[in-house]
Amino acid sequence: MVVSLGARDAPSATSGSEEAWEPETLEFEAGAARLEHAALKRAIDFVGALIGIALLSPFLILVALIIMLESRGMPVFSQRRSGYRGAPFVIYKFRSMTVREDGPNIVQAVRDDARITRVGRILRRTSIDELPQLFNVLLGNMSLVGPRPHALAHDEYYGALIACYGARFRAKPGITGLAQVEGLRGRTETVEAMAARVEKDLEYIRRWSFWLDIKLLFQTVTIFLFQPSAY
Repeated sequence: MVVSLGARDAPSATSGSEEAWEPETLEFEAGAARLEHAALKRAIDFVGALIGIALLSPFLILVALIIMLESRGMPVFSQRRSGYRGAPFVIYKFRSMTVREDGPNIVQAVRDDARITRVGRILRRTSIDELPQLFNVLLGNMSLVGPRPHALAHDEYYGALIACYGARFRAKPGITGLAQVEGLRGRTETVEAMAARVEKDLEYIRRWSFWLDIKLLFQTVTIFLFQPSAY
């Protein structure tokens, strides 16, 4: 089954006439071009990540120590994800589970998942597990704001089912994004749920501006601490 994101995202077999989708496609291309040449966005990413790491370093060290006290293993988990233009990169997160999956079969976390540690539940609920991605931003393979990156196995799976899935790679992946701020976060139990998330990713690219990023960052701070869909 192929789930189309609709005429406004790109042409498809069910989109109808060219006039139905071409203006929105041009708008998407314009947004992608703005992102590609947005030197200010990269500057804000670099400075923001640097300041964030400097201010949060004592807290990051404390979290790492707590993780190591609860269970064996490195406190930081790494996994391959798809980045800008689909290029793979290694993402960093605080370890919140007893497994370190990074292969062709990656099972998404569910509510009351036995693989999640006690400390991990708190980290995931508050999104603290995502903070090591500030280093990804500093390295330049992520942005503070953009489409959330998925595991390579999930990209392959959903890319075959959702029309225009690959268009989300026209922006650098972000620590937060429009889809997450609007509640499309957590386990995607259906292809339609992922399609809704991808649609918001493409909307972000179409609408991108410096002020949209600022707005989403402020919304993230106020929304993400105890977002119900995080587990």
